[in-house]
Amino acid sequence: MRVSSTDKKWTIANSVRHLLCNWFRTGRLENGNSNTNPLAELRQSIDAYYPTANSIMLKHELLLPEGIRELQTLSVSELQTKLATTDAGLSTADAKARLAQYGPNELPEESVNPLLKFLSYFWGPIPWMIEAAVALSAVAQHWPDFAIILVLLLANAIVGFWEEHQAGNAIAALKAKLAIKARVMRDGKWVTIPVREVVPGDVIRLRLGDIVPADAKLLGENAGEHTAYPDDPRGPSRATLAKNAIQVDQSALTGESLPADRKPGDAVYSGSIVRQGEIDAFVYATGTDSYFGQTARLVQQAHTTSHFQRAVLNIGNYLIMLAVGLVSLIIMVALFRGDPMLQTLQFALVLTVAAIPVAMPTVLSVTMAVGARLLAKKEAIVTRLAAIEELAGVDILCSDKTGTLTQNKLTLGDPFLMDGVSKDEILLAAALASRAENLDAIDEAVLAWCDSSKTRSYRVSHFQPFDPVQKRTEATVHADDGGEFKTTKGAPQIIIELVDNPGAIRDRVNVAVNEFASRGFRSLGVAQYDDHNQWRFLGVLPLFDPPREQAKSTIENAREMGVSVKMVTGDALAIARETSAKLGLGNNLIDATSFGDTKHHEGAALGELIERADGFAQVFPEHKFHIVDVLQQRGHIVGMTGDGVNDAPALKKADCGIAVSGATDAARAAASIVLMTPGLSVIVDAIKESRKIFQRMNSYAIYRIAETLRVLLFMTLAILVFNFYPLTAVMIVMLALLNDGAILSIAYDNVRYKKQPESWNMRMVLGVATVLGVIGPIAAFGLFYIADRVYQLDRPHIQTLMYLMLSVAGHMTIFLARTRGPFWSSAPAPILLAAVVGTQVIATLIAVYGLFMTPLGWGWASFVWGYAIAWFLVSDRIKLLAYQAFDPVKVFSRRRQSM
Repeated sequence: MRVSSTDKKWTIANSVRHLLCNWFRTGRLENGNSNTNPLAELRQSIDAYYPTANSIMLKHELLLPEGIRELQTLSVSELQTKLATTDAGLSTADAKARLAQYGPNELPEESVNPLLKFLSYFWGPIPWMIEAAVALSAVAQHWPDFAIILVLLLANAIVGFWEEHQAGNAIAALKAKLAIKARVMRDGKWVTIPVREVVPGDVIRLRLGDIVPADAKLLGENAGEHTAYPDDPRGPSRATLAKNAIQVDQSALTGESLPADRKPGDAVYSGSIVRQGEIDAFVYATGTDSYFGQTARLVQQAHTTSHFQRAVLNIGNYLIMLAVGLVSLIIMVALFRGDPMLQTLQFALVLTVAAIPVAMPTVLSVTMAVGARLLAKKEAIVTRLAAIEELAGVDILCSDKTGTLTQNKLTLGDPFLMDGVSKDEILLAAALASRAENLDAIDEAVLAWCDSSKTRSYRVSHFQPFDPVQKRTEATVHADDGGEFKTTKGAPQIIIELVDNPGAIRDRVNVAVNEFASRGFRSLGVAQYDDHNQWRFLGVLPLFDPPREQAKSTIENAREMGVSVKMVTGDALAIARETSAKLGLGNNLIDATSFGDTKHHEGAALGELIERADGFAQVFPEHKFHIVDVLQQRGHIVGMTGDGVNDAPALKKADCGIAVSGATDAARAAASIVLMTPGLSVIVDAIKESRKIFQRMNSYAIYRIAETLRVLLFMTLAILVFNFYPLTAVMIVMLALLNDGAILSIAYDNVRYKKQPESWNMRMVLGVATVLGVIGPIAAFGLFYIADRVYQLDRPHIQTLMYLMLSVAGHMTIFLARTRGPFWSSAPAPILLAAVVGTQVIATLIAVYGLFMTPLGWGWASFVWGYAIAWFLVSDRIKLLAYQAFDPVKVFSRRRQSM
């Protein structure tokens, strides 16, 4: 069968959609379904329709306009001519003009007209039922009903629109704090600007861990010999720096798992991550004109929900089915009895609307948005709202040592020196292999201890920056007297292997390293390339990074909350043990190099060893991913902290990836939560806050189920058994209106977080809610019996009485649902208390003075309040028994099977 060009495009677009659908809302490239690979789908789709394309990048080019493909084929010099610029970058004025010409370097989010957004709240199954009830009221000329139901319709739309608008503004404000920066040359100087301000013609600096901000060509060929670092005369020229080339991770675009080598003159694409090296690049395409931008045009924004949100929405579906079933039974009985069809349908519609959790989507969005703002006050920025639930359930936290458990402020001690080497000599060699502008903690510590006047007579012509695999830096140095040599510094075990006969010195160096480690010092090996073209090991520099003052108490606090903290570090085992002992983590640490081939699943023995470990030493990037994978397979909810580009895979793999303060762009993009202040305490604070948010959602679920059961069971039984409508349609509408108005404030409630990780316990929620939902009708029928049989009130007065009872008792259920213990065990937030009291004052005044109903008077109103309070106290005791039956206190299990 012949496939049309349109079919080809839509098939490819559909494959791309799964990869990029979350970009606009979350700013992250991820696949929500772990069982499918959208990148593989994309490649298969393109392969099917473009079999002549012989590379993934070439296949991607087929999706781009002709103009963009033309730019990719031009050389750097031709691009500079076309864009009227040079490799010296742009002036500020020129950049401003180009920003106006090309637009911001960002993907435009699909904006919805506010009026259309507001009108959308009148479209859907629930609004249709309310609108039908309005129409039936008008046909029956029940104008009070018509007015009240119309108010309900408008109120739901206004409240939902406003709260969702506020939630969207809150998340947008939080994401603005995480705006990625780019280093560009403007007016001949390197400056840092927001990525959205990068324009075609800019010269940018790409470093390890950077996300490439725009499509660009790497500089180097005919780049000139001016210094790449104008503020550092010792720095290498750009042409020299370009000899390094770089490795970039293009998996976000191509699906290729291995980094690709890119040399001067090659193109790098927006969204790629620099895995190794450092180089300048010339920007030729930004925003929607980039590879990523063009592909994103094919997709639409999608909405994702967390496990907890899906669970609550499932509850909503259950309540809808229950309401529709019972209301259908009422309609059949009414028709059998010969009740007027019009009034029966109107009443059925109104009852269905009142029973269905109309406010559920609004309460969900408000609670999550309020929670995100509260976490932001704790200096934890949520990049994905679902992370709030995941953080609440974390029971193992794998924490980086440096900067999180320690202060990341290194100081040097007395070095270990090889024979014939002086202290000044090793410090000079280490300083020449360092670079101040990299803002690396080790480089800063070395440079701080070396006399800067001694480095002025040297010029670095080539610098190889640190990368997590090689674990060392290297510099080619030219002296003023014409001499040339190399220096390197890095992990001692790596530096030792550079010399011709490492076995001759290994034992001596290991003794020194172990001795330093026993005192909590990290070791930095230093070597220099001598005149005989051989590396000469100079010695070991000890570096001390003291633990944070509150780290030990924070770890104890985490343990009390059911969270086990495991230290993850690239340091030697002896250093890790010393630091672990000072922090009170324990001494059961594992050398990650003993894991073997992490590509294969390990046996139960190693899995149990990882589970019981207090920490891991000599960890490489693949080890972090493996640790998270093993712990997840053993049923744990894992949080992982990280800051480097090498941490990104583990951050994505973890249930809750946390990018610590100062993390690279790549780590931030992979993480669910980004910390804006250093230390472990902010993580523990964020866990506490997320558990509070979870509790608010839990309280809402119990309340909503109980209230729906209360109204539906009472109304259904009263109609079926007594052939009596205990509430009018207007009463039901007013009951629902006041309910929804008060319940929104639960997002701000004071709650106590649990001492164990949270998990969705449906048995407990449904059990407790059902008990509370059944008690309500029992109490209501008791009042009905008193009014009808004892005091023999007429039916209109009984209806007003029952309205006030259901309103007062229903709102009191909020105070039952929000605490596991007695209702007085936790004081509600003032805003929740004010909302409930305020709505019940209104309900009481309506009943007393008879607005749209028969006046009740203050005497009966006082009696209803007293009766409702008495049943509230009884219900509170029954609630405690329900918790004992459905969720007895037991030893906490960390396994996710409990979810």
